[in-house]
Amino acid sequence: MNLKEIKNIIFDYGNVIFMIDFKRTQHSFTELGIKNVERFFAHTGHDPLFDKFEQGLISSAEFRDGIRRITEKPDLTDEQIDRAWNTLLIGITPGNHDLLLSAKKKYRTFLLSNNNEIHYKWIMEYLKNEFHLPSNEVFFEKDYYSHLMKMRKPNADIFQFVLDAHDLKPAETLFIDDSPQHIRTAASLGLNTHLLTADETLEEYMYSSGLLSRE
Repeated sequence: MNLKEIKNIIFDYGNVIFMIDFKRTQHSFTELGIKNVERFFAHTGHDPLFDKFEQGLISSAEFRDGIRRITEKPDLTDEQIDRAWNTLLIGITPGNHDLLLSAKKKYRTFLLSNNNEIHYKWIMEYLKNEFHLPSNEVFFEKDYYSHLMKMRKPNADIFQFVLDAHDLKPAETLFIDDSPQHIRTAASLGLNTHLLTADETLEEYMYSSGLLSRE
């Protein structure tokens, strides 16, 4: 991969820009009565209910009803379910907003996030309350969310949509994500990729790779 040829960067959100914790949510689901939660909801895959929710194919109400059905606890309130579901969300890694603004000055930048209606609402409120921002739009040429697109990673169609919509050449485009299955699809389409692991921050990668300079 020749990073000197990179003109465009597509960023994932969770555990790239914004910190999330699957184990916290697994614990919360366990408390709601879900058994074998590691198979039900994990970083590498989860129940089809979550896939449908991330694709915007079901509403928040239908998602909550699905949780009640799976847990066999019909008396769970909307608030209990939302609280457990939102324990996944921690917050922006310090410094990442400034990092994104620096990247935007040098590259065409995009956000491509698997998201859902409940998490999206929480994140928008968080950005407003903590940073006085209405959304993530200021950091990117365009921000994309799976539930609004009716597509989700790792399916190829969501990547192809972004490439086509902005006339991006795969060889000139870098995709940064923390999920191996997403990276594999992007690579198969000819994009340059970087798998961000738990022991590496986005800031470390952007500077150590030479994509950004501290000068």
